[in-house]
Amino acid sequence: MNNAATFAPLLERFFTQRLMQERQASPHTIGAYRDTYRQFLKFVQQRLHKSPSQLNLEDIDAPLIVAFLDEIEKNHGVSVRTRNLRLAAIHSFFRYAAYEAPDHSAQIQRVLAIPSKRFTRTLIHFLTHPEVDAMLAAPDQDTWSGRRDHAFLLVAVQTGLRLSEMTGLNREDVVFGTGAHVRVIGKGRKERCTPIARSTRAILKAWLREPQRGDGTVLFPSERGERLSVHGVQYLLNKHRKTACEVCPSLKQKRVTVHCLRHTMAMDLLQSGVRRSVIALWLGHESVETTEIYVEATLAMKEQALEKATPRRGKAGRFKPADELLDFLNRL
Repeated sequence: MNNAATFAPLLERFFTQRLMQERQASPHTIGAYRDTYRQFLKFVQQRLHKSPSQLNLEDIDAPLIVAFLDEIEKNHGVSVRTRNLRLAAIHSFFRYAAYEAPDHSAQIQRVLAIPSKRFTRTLIHFLTHPEVDAMLAAPDQDTWSGRRDHAFLLVAVQTGLRLSEMTGLNREDVVFGTGAHVRVIGKGRKERCTPIARSTRAILKAWLREPQRGDGTVLFPSERGERLSVHGVQYLLNKHRKTACEVCPSLKQKRVTVHCLRHTMAMDLLQSGVRRSVIALWLGHESVETTEIYVEATLAMKEQALEKATPRRGKAGRFKPADELLDFLNRL
């Protein structure tokens, strides 16, 4: 195989054949992989002084990839979790390259051996009931955008949909009548239906009677009738959080995102006694174990409550091991 022409065509086939045709990856996944490689190739171009289309596969070795990951973490301010996601996208390409370019197997194995970086998992952030009420009351419902934002916030916090699922909703995805629900295509191109409460149904029915923007397809369009962008959604959330802080000061200490609203819904279900398996299905989790983060959060809340409780009277003492070896181990 011609090394000088290997990398660019191979990367193109990875996107068009592997991701789009074979795996039928979602637009969200393809977009995330695209952004990873755009960022990576800009770094490689600066480091090797070669344009991306002129790169050889052998140019992309393990030390170069590690240098890229260190660069984005230290100088671009990305989290360890994001660093690991970038590495996952690179690993996915090299697993494909292992079949297409077996002559480079040694190099490919060294790249695949790059480990993900371990990190401390923090407790999830979610809103309390007063904070949710303040956020829902923040939009000015005398305006078209305010009514849209109110409906958007209500659906997000009641369904727990992901950001890409919220912005991807079409008007036809809302089903009323018996078993009213919203239909979404989530991660892994898996379709699921999420029920909507009676109060949410009333707001959505009123919203659907509003004058349509654009071609009338998108459920929550922008002023120009297009889908809301990631930055557009965060702008409206920041705007209404600032307004809500006037009646609920605790929101000043929180960053409100669609994922935070998703966590809020999951915590509400868990604290209401809903089983983890049902929560996993509701949120579209691949595994029930993913909901473990919500259990950990509730345990942390209980521990904080215990610290505030009046302590029982007792005599303080110090544990003294009865064995020198145990004493050594306890002092490590």
